[in-house]
Amino acid sequence: MYAIIETGGKQFWVTPGETIRVEKLDAEKGKELTFEALWAVGDTKEGQEPASARKAAVLAEVVGQKRGPKILVFKKRPKKAYKKMRGHRQNLTEILIKSISFN
Repeated sequence: MYAIIETGGKQFWVTPGETIRVEKLDAEKGKELTFEALWAVGDTKEGQEPASARKAAVLAEVVGQKRGPKILVFKKRPKKAYKKMRGHRQNLTEILIKSISFN
């Protein structure tokens, strides 16, 4: 069973029990969130095609707020004695996918 969800302008392929990092969401640790699935596929029974649906809900729980790895941005102009180095760390929310339910 898996689903494709969208959050923070990105799409994620998720399965129940998986922990993923998404762009920061305004939610406290332990809060449950519901995402609408763009596409979902259910369990297969022997000899049958998998059940697929566009109407599904993904239940997730916020595990914590983290910061991503530091990304260095370096600018240089040749022959001009110009150098600039900046760093950036993205704020992330770590969520645990609890279940996928079909409507």
